Amino acid sequence: MIGVQAAGMVTAVGLDGASSAAAIRAHLDGFAETRFLASGGWRIGAAVPLPRHWIGPRRMAHLAAGALADILRQEPGARDAALILCLAEETRPGRPVADPATLLRTLAAILRLPERRAHVVQHGRPSGFVALDRARRMIGAGQAEQAIVLGLDSYLTGPAIAHYARLDRLLEQGNADGFIPGEAAAAVLLGQGGLLRLTGLGLAREAAFLGNGKGEDGEDLPLRGDGMAAAYRAALDEAQCDLAHVEYRISDLPGEQYFFRQAALMSLRLERGRTAFQDLWSPAESLGNIGAAVVPVMLGMALAAARKGYAPGSPVLIEASGDDGACGAAVLHEARGPARRVSVEDRFGARAMS
Repeated sequence: MIGVQAAGMVTAVGLDGASSAAAIRAHLDGFAETRFLASGGWRIGAAVPLPRHWIGPRRMAHLAAGALADILRQEPGARDAALILCLAEETRPGRPVADPATLLRTLAAILRLPERRAHVVQHGRPSGFVALDRARRMIGAGQAEQAIVLGLDSYLTGPAIAHYARLDRLLEQGNADGFIPGEAAAAVLLGQGGLLRLTGLGLAREAAFLGNGKGEDGEDLPLRGDGMAAAYRAALDEAQCDLAHVEYRISDLPGEQYFFRQAALMSLRLERGRTAFQDLWSPAESLGNIGAAVVPVMLGMALAAARKGYAPGSPVLIEASGDDGACGAAVLHEARGPARRVSVEDRFGARAMS
């Protein structure tokens, strides 16, 4: 059974994992005006405050280098870990990394490491779940002792902004049903052992994905949440757990109503017999839509919460879904002791002090 051993992040609210997790816990955000125009002024986005004004592929390489360097500071022995790179969908307009091989060469030069090959997963937000499955297969088969899942993405490119603006999918004045474009890089180190153990994993596909338009009359199919329900069930069955005994959830929830309805459907369809409050966290509240970086960010949030003792309990369920209907869910248990409950007073007291 593999576990999460370390996490690194470069986000709009912090240039390492510790500061990013603390800022997200404190409900800080990195939203600010960008160089892109919107109706009524400059468009709001969540850009990473890098020390230099790098743009294009070089900017992406520096984001990725920061997340990997964060891992290597914590675990120097991870230099030889297998690398799984999570990127935007190949068909997504304005994707920031069109050539993974060039990215890897630039990344090696920045970190002064030998050039290396990587497994590349290009499914957008749910990419991290595919990477988790690949990592545990590799480690279980003895092909690698450790694996690093590196997620890297940005919606802050000209073609991406223009595309999603045409579809009225960006949050702006006059459109409340949209997302804030963001960017981030995040990495998690996986291996045998670790504070958070991956006990269940589910992958599925939703037929009624956002804007599917496959009905007989050309209208979208009604959202029933069948894809995410299947991913939940697979992860919970493997973990030998039910949703009522999950202590808290972390969801990508990029900002559009569709994804909030999907998350709500899961609670209605699968949760039975629970009376205690179940926290639902989302990095999008601080970072906006960060695409393929979101699953490693959520894993880093869960690891920080377990290490610092502010997690509501164990296990935690992490979920994400893509615009094309790809859905993923993962259940992680803390390696130490049984689930613990944090009182409302303790939880709000901890937030006030953070």
